[in-house]
Amino acid sequence: MRQILNFNTEWLFCAEDEPGSKHREYRDDHFEEVHLPHTNKLVPHHYFSEKDYQFVSWYRRHFEAPADWAGKSLIVEFDGVMSAAEVYVNGHCVGEHHGGYTSFSFEISPWVVIGEPNVIAVRVDSTCRPDIPPEGRLVDYMLFGGMYRNVRLILTSAVYIEWASYAWNEVTSQEAWMEGAFRIRNLGEARTLILQTSLLDSEGDVVEEVAVPIAAEVGVSEVRQMALKVNNPHLWDLDDPYLYAVRTTLRDMGEESVDYDDLTTRVGIRCAEFRKDGKFYLNGQPLKLRGLNRHQMFPYLGGAMCERGQRKDADILKEELGLNFVRSSHYPADPSFLDRCDEIGLLVFEELPGWQYIGDAEWQNKALVQLEEMIVRDRNHPSIFLWGVRINESADNAQLYLRTNALARRLDPSRATGGVRALQNSEFLEDVFTYNDFTRNREGKILPPNHAPYLITEYMGHMYPTKSYDNVERQIKHALGHAQIQNGQYGVPHIAGAAGWCAFDYNTHQDFGSGDRICYHGVCDIFRLPKFAGHFYRSQQEPVKQPVVFIARYLIPSFNEDFGDVVPVFTNCEEADLFVNGVKVASERPDYVNYPNLPHPPVMFTGCSWWEWGSSLLTSLKVVGKIGGLPVAEHELFPAGMPDRLALLADDRELIADGADCTRVVVALQDGKGQTLQLAHHAVSFHVEGPGRLIGENPFSLEAGRGAVYIQATRTPGTIRCIANVNGGMTAEAIIQTVALTKPIVPIPQRAKQIN
Repeated sequence: MRQILNFNTEWLFCAEDEPGSKHREYRDDHFEEVHLPHTNKLVPHHYFSEKDYQFVSWYRRHFEAPADWAGKSLIVEFDGVMSAAEVYVNGHCVGEHHGGYTSFSFEISPWVVIGEPNVIAVRVDSTCRPDIPPEGRLVDYMLFGGMYRNVRLILTSAVYIEWASYAWNEVTSQEAWMEGAFRIRNLGEARTLILQTSLLDSEGDVVEEVAVPIAAEVGVSEVRQMALKVNNPHLWDLDDPYLYAVRTTLRDMGEESVDYDDLTTRVGIRCAEFRKDGKFYLNGQPLKLRGLNRHQMFPYLGGAMCERGQRKDADILKEELGLNFVRSSHYPADPSFLDRCDEIGLLVFEELPGWQYIGDAEWQNKALVQLEEMIVRDRNHPSIFLWGVRINESADNAQLYLRTNALARRLDPSRATGGVRALQNSEFLEDVFTYNDFTRNREGKILPPNHAPYLITEYMGHMYPTKSYDNVERQIKHALGHAQIQNGQYGVPHIAGAAGWCAFDYNTHQDFGSGDRICYHGVCDIFRLPKFAGHFYRSQQEPVKQPVVFIARYLIPSFNEDFGDVVPVFTNCEEADLFVNGVKVASERPDYVNYPNLPHPPVMFTGCSWWEWGSSLLTSLKVVGKIGGLPVAEHELFPAGMPDRLALLADDRELIADGADCTRVVVALQDGKGQTLQLAHHAVSFHVEGPGRLIGENPFSLEAGRGAVYIQATRTPGTIRCIANVNGGMTAEAIIQTVALTKPIVPIPQRAKQIN
């Protein structure tokens, strides 16, 4: 039976190209011990060069092969290595892989010595590789280096399931049909086996199952299984993301049945489709798509974020920003991010790596390989509803895009294809016309759709970049720009939806952004902290999930200098009352005149001349949101005070002591009322005690009075204390517990000192 071992711990790393590293006997005393995911270079959150991480490095892992591994298939699986990887076992090259965003695996059992210490070594080429998509020309995002995603070792028999695809057809609340397709690899003798597939509910009980005999030929074969019918399925939906599990077993046909391999995959039963009326339907119900684009980049760590951080991004998008879909721009996402989207009900548009450039025939063939790797890996995720089969914003290329569409439809006929373009009159070969509409963003308008189905895949972004510490007027206009375009797309029924550019600020090359290697295009900053625009998106979710009131102003002495006599409020309430110094001065309903199509238009209080009373007379500004005449949420501002306390908040109180698990720690300088002082740029110093380390700048200069660092666990369980202070004065503390890693890892040998 199949066993999966954690292969992330106790690697050795060298930031040099040392060819001898491939050999088992190579002396690696000078290598640094690291744990995966790992970035080949920690960087500041801005003002650094891509040259800092563009180099060749080596990773080595010593491991023991116990006697009970004899005769088994050993498969090492990498979730992402940037950008090219050469994998060696005991000096033998077992394979290469080009492309940093897709998973790959190699069977390594022929080169593993049972009962002796072994070494797996990976040469990682993180230099600029014009021959590998997405590179070849300038790219508006950074390809951070290293073995930056998870690695695992799979132990199974000589005949095993290489992949499984479970496609759902004719899905209704009364019934659904599942068709299974499988690739079987047989490293032994040809034989006839039983392929049994069972559908399990969330409690682990078998709902339905089917078993068929198959001929397992030597080498690789692909087989299909008869359809499995499910009566009264519990459908996966945004508010009820119910997950089943499918367990497929390869079994001997003899009387004494032997299980050769088993594979368990989480699935969701749902029907996701774009119809001729231009709308998107989930389980037969029309759903207007409201989303943002997401880059996987994180401050300091680049792409090398642990599962916890990847999953946190999904939570932020769904729960904090109130989205119903995200575009994984411009490459496949980390599997743990997709797992979390499955769990919480967040739809995903995933696309192949690329940015504007199409290379030669060899480059295009590599793009097709990456597309296949993406679809084969991710097609069982219920959250994914659309495949991106066109290089983002590239020119028309019918020869290539006929191939990408055909490949996607062959590998997964259950999902539509889309191709993100920058020209509205480009050739339409996909199922959904996906278009980056920047044409009239500054006017708050969108172009009318010229095809159906039609999905807007980008807007705003570079048309109005906004920093969290920009003046209030710019932040308000930035938020209202997003509101205007969402209002526009909601007003056109045959537009399926729109995704803004983008969720989070991100690192970029010197040719883009604001000059400090950041594109400030996000509705949140690079630390995932919301700007005013983030609160607009939060206000578009239904109040039954979370009632929202956010005053998009600060209460400062020169109030009128920020945005005149208007107080915008982002809310999903039916009406809002404005209080000044505790006295109700106005009551307004959402602005359906200027935002007639939004689910929840902002409330705009105008004629607010009470600022003329003077700062000494203004003691508070409060807005209370009401539904059905009853207050359900409020937001209160006070005059900005002096620095009074330093706030330090960790996203998590407990980490796994696996050497890579980490949590974001948000720091903010606040006044006596708990308000973040948005103009504070104080330097905050950090001190960490216990089995953990700080990931981030130390000291860190606040931006808009706030920022974040990460605390990473070591391999030792215990208590971590993170202490922050400002100028040796105000201090704050966060305490995080780390617990032992319980998942089985690849055994570590007691190895003697090595010699060259």
